[in-house]
Amino acid sequence: MKKRVFLVIALILGLVLAGCGGAQESTEKSSSAETKEPYKIGAIFDISGPGSSLGVPERDTVNMIVEKVNENGGIDGHPIELIMLDNKSNETEAALAAKSLIQKDVLAIIGCSTSGTTLAMLEGIQQAEIPLVSAAASIRIVEPVNERKWVFKTAQSDSLVAERVATYLKSKGLTKIAFASMNNAFGDSGKVEFEKAAAKEGIEILVMEKFEQNDTMMTSQLTNIKKANPQAVLAWAIPPSASSFTTSFDDLGLTVPLIHSHGIGNKTFIELAGDSANGVVFPVGKLLVAEGLPDDDPQKQVLVEYATDFEAKYGPRNTFGGHAWDALQIVLNAVEKAGPDRAKIRDEIENTTDFVGISGVFNMSPEDHNGLSLDSMVMVEISEGSWIPAK
Repeated sequence: MKKRVFLVIALILGLVLAGCGGAQESTEKSSSAETKEPYKIGAIFDISGPGSSLGVPERDTVNMIVEKVNENGGIDGHPIELIMLDNKSNETEAALAAKSLIQKDVLAIIGCSTSGTTLAMLEGIQQAEIPLVSAAASIRIVEPVNERKWVFKTAQSDSLVAERVATYLKSKGLTKIAFASMNNAFGDSGKVEFEKAAAKEGIEILVMEKFEQNDTMMTSQLTNIKKANPQAVLAWAIPPSASSFTTSFDDLGLTVPLIHSHGIGNKTFIELAGDSANGVVFPVGKLLVAEGLPDDDPQKQVLVEYATDFEAKYGPRNTFGGHAWDALQIVLNAVEKAGPDRAKIRDEIENTTDFVGISGVFNMSPEDHNGLSLDSMVMVEISEGSWIPAK
């Protein structure tokens, strides 16, 4: 009887030990499959403050991408660790955020949302020799290229936008115009580039006005514009001031065409401007009219897929989220090819060719750290709260 009891106890102990051994092996296998070091990527966007209508969709977009990449095993088994910071639409905060990410030893940084906050980071970025891909517009971010070795961007440069607007105005016979812009880096750069484009197309700028990014009424500026009797008015701004300018334009009874820059490519502009937004024309990437593109357009599938994914999670699409999509995807493609080496990542970004993105088809080079051409934009009109191709 004692012998039988001993055998039963021995059998139970054996099964318990076997089970423990199996659990230990399983844990080790799982641990070894998950121990690849994360690839750290930094992101700095204007998530709060005046630039938030750009920064929030950019934040949402990169979170969506990183979640999907990590669900699919990361890059060669390395999960992506995204370190996201809010610069509060403030240039000093942007510079401090960049310094913080550099100290965290990230492989690359994407952002900021606006030109001023991006420009504030460049000195630190260049000194640290870390790749930066901005989502902002000013051509000064990437030029002169020999002073911007580590800096790239995905939004269409304001030089391209200015050329697109000037060409449109000329085609409509609108050669005497008024120009108004935000009093910041975005507005200043747009002013310089549009003056060049206007001179090239024989367009006369009758008057130039400025307003602050938080202004809610532009009556004095628009009164001066009205006195100049232009054939059209061009505004270079982002919401909320871009919307305020538009409502003030309407309230003052101006009836000439109102053209905006690409800074209004989101629903926030329409929501803030209300019915005053109807009839506004502006140049923008193809995302807003993606479904209406011909099937042979190389961007159509990418645009529709992004729009569908974004709208399912966050609401209406906008072009600024698209700039962040391009920035992160270009960085991830470079990391996949180069591994965790900042210099090699920089080189791979600079060698990006035929990359079909949201903002256009990118072909970067040592001479061009933006990589987009004039055909990356279309002219769009706002009609009853929606976007339609401009006539």
